[in-house]
Amino acid sequence: MAGKQKVLIQGSGFAGQGHADAFRRAGAEVVGMVSRTKDVVEKTAAILDIPYAGTDWKEALEACQPDIVSLATPGGAHFEAAMSAMDRGCHVYSDKPLTDSAEKAALLYKKSVECGVKTAYAASYRYMPCVLFAKDLVAEGVIGEPREAESISHFHLDPHIPLGWSHRIEQGGGRLNNNFTHLLSIMTHVLGEEILSVSGEVRNDMKKAPVVKGVHNFTERRNFIPDDINDPSLEWGEVDAEWSYTVLAKIKSAMANDPVSIMFRHGGLTPRFHEDHLVFYGSKGSLYIKGHYGHGPIYVQKGRDEWEELSLPASYKSAQPDIEDDTLRNWAILADLFVADIEGRSTESYQTFREGWLYQEIIDIIRKENHETDLEKFSLS
Repeated sequence: MAGKQKVLIQGSGFAGQGHADAFRRAGAEVVGMVSRTKDVVEKTAAILDIPYAGTDWKEALEACQPDIVSLATPGGAHFEAAMSAMDRGCHVYSDKPLTDSAEKAALLYKKSVECGVKTAYAASYRYMPCVLFAKDLVAEGVIGEPREAESISHFHLDPHIPLGWSHRIEQGGGRLNNNFTHLLSIMTHVLGEEILSVSGEVRNDMKKAPVVKGVHNFTERRNFIPDDINDPSLEWGEVDAEWSYTVLAKIKSAMANDPVSIMFRHGGLTPRFHEDHLVFYGSKGSLYIKGHYGHGPIYVQKGRDEWEELSLPASYKSAQPDIEDDTLRNWAILADLFVADIEGRSTESYQTFREGWLYQEIIDIIRKENHETDLEKFSLS
């Protein structure tokens, strides 16, 4: 194991297990895992053959002496863990959101600069093969000068999912933190990284959620929905995070003379009629990608009403890890870039705590401003 980067994972759920696999694929050694529940983390660590398992983060830092820490918990648990890790000179790989507020995110970014450590921010669906294909097509001028783009998605989630971190802003929940972050990252990856302006509104469609014990893995939460929602003995908890949003943004693109206008529309609880999609509109044509995170297939519009499905070149998939699950594959791609950068090997740029902080600033602005105009004063009656 000499020479390998040593990694300590925070979190033992789906993300923790995914991060562990990602770093092992990147050639690192996963030396420890920390989580809230002793029996759960010990069981997970044993299954994954991770030598250290514990519930105290600072004790784990001391015992494991990691080079890298990987934050695979909800965003509300990231701040203290990242600060203490950077104090020890650890590089930090963080899932999105970076934390639960712009104020804390700014402190994390500032700390990373002061400590001189490398950081990675995993709004990582920008690495979807069709997104990378679209990025190249736009750069080649296939659609001409990009003018506008849109992201439309409706998830139709069950409103009775048990109360958890996704329902509470202070725990890093909300659709902006856990859906918009990926979509904004996709748009900037294709069009340009400089965000010029943003405005929007949010709506909380779920005022309460049932309280159910035993949910440790986020991906299995639907299995814990109570059979009888009207059971009078059922306990309910307050939900304060948004489940729908509409955001308007402008991005500076090197391929356009004017800023590119982008509209993001997401409904967490509302059903879809047509496919979720991403579209990039240009002066000479457009690109349409099916799927909320650019899963594909991809279509190009060249004539006035003509759309043609494009075959994804094999190179876009062959260059990536052979992992079927999109989330796991994207984590692995970013982990590989991160480890390569830490070890001084040539690597392409990737998102860091700077983007994590900027995204949190944007999210806080959208949540706080919620622009509305009172039109009653224009009444003709």
